[in-house]
Amino acid sequence: MIDRTRLSTLLDRERDAFRARNPRSAAAFQAARAHLFGGVPMTWMNKTAAGFPLYLARAGGAKVVDVDGHEYVDLCLGDTGAMAGHSPEPVVAAVAERYGRLGGATVMMPTEDAAWVGAELARRFGLPYWSFSLTATDANRWAIRLARAVTGRPKILVNSYCYHGSVDEVLIVVDGEGRQVSREGNVGAPVDPAVTSRVVEFNDLAGLERELAYGDVAAVLMEPALTNIGIVLPEPGYLDGVRELTRKHGTLLINDETHTFSAGPGGCTGAWNLTPDIVTIGKAIGGGIPSGGYGLSAETAARIEAMSGLDLVDMGGVGGTLAGNALSVAAMRATLEHVLTDEAFAGMTELATHFAKGVQQVVDAYALPWSVVRLGARAEYRFASPAPRNGGESNAAGDPDLDDYLHVYLANRGVLLTPFHNMALMCPATTPADVDRHHEMFEAAVAELVA
Repeated sequence: MIDRTRLSTLLDRERDAFRARNPRSAAAFQAARAHLFGGVPMTWMNKTAAGFPLYLARAGGAKVVDVDGHEYVDLCLGDTGAMAGHSPEPVVAAVAERYGRLGGATVMMPTEDAAWVGAELARRFGLPYWSFSLTATDANRWAIRLARAVTGRPKILVNSYCYHGSVDEVLIVVDGEGRQVSREGNVGAPVDPAVTSRVVEFNDLAGLERELAYGDVAAVLMEPALTNIGIVLPEPGYLDGVRELTRKHGTLLINDETHTFSAGPGGCTGAWNLTPDIVTIGKAIGGGIPSGGYGLSAETAARIEAMSGLDLVDMGGVGGTLAGNALSVAAMRATLEHVLTDEAFAGMTELATHFAKGVQQVVDAYALPWSVVRLGARAEYRFASPAPRNGGESNAAGDPDLDDYLHVYLANRGVLLTPFHNMALMCPATTPADVDRHHEMFEAAVAELVA
């Protein structure tokens, strides 16, 4: 239904407008290229619909302001890292207290906050024992090491087009011919991922059983719903089947809740009564301060503790000097105790429902073959109907030019989406007016496109 020539013309117009309205961001980007690799602090910041990134001046709640003075409704929220909102007051106070009056961000000593955070995560996710990291990537790396140690098995199984951070074992996909191959663009893989990993499509229990039957898989590392390739929800019975098959084959189950935390206070694990052996999480639980962690079931913790030869104290590969530091732990406690509460999730989920309904109304009004998917406080529109049921279908449904058009059109009118796809996340400070602003601009973008 999309006239590609018209799409190209509109995209060029919006990119021209973006350059015209953001001269200070453009200048800052050019200056940074002298000493920053790729011109940005981290290369993924080059994922921009308009050719250069907006530069941040300040942020608060659900709003950000760039260096050219433009204010935006932020529906990206740091791709989940700011799901608590930008600089929520309880976290600001806790960080100021810990780093300022009390002092000591990194002292290699525990604080009492850590036990509180562990108990709260246990309440939410149902796993009793927790340890901390600085990122979900590290939490996943450590969980993989522990799984290999207690099972004595070498391989990790993941879903095609999953995302678990920059973990070597997860950069493997099922190609169009059903082969297990390294994901396109995989940077500097130490070995072919087929040596370390197995991969199946999400929602494919038959494929999962086939791969687990080899008897060499230490753990299945998965999101209960795919997110980074676009939201892909589990079909009825799928997650129960995964749990049954992993137990049958003596394989641990690791739920990565870093993005699926949007499903509720205990992520999908809590919302859907799941029973993984390990849960990993990061980003959102620190209110913007780097933090992450992993939780262990009682049985898994007992198996690890029974292995007296494991070096979990010094050079064993599980830990880091800054992990569990007093500042991160203080931020986690403030976030979980005062910001991302059970009540806050209820309001965020209500707003995401409003977002999804509004987008669906526009899709229906213009008879577009698109779909809308929601996971708790997160929602996304897809250029396919019905919505993709696995990572391969989701990857195939991508349309980079259409993505870029919608992203730059919205940015030019004060709304930011997650740059990797058309995903919107609600925080406790997001308002119905913020969502309605998106709907107004989204409908205007669609109307111009299909006119």
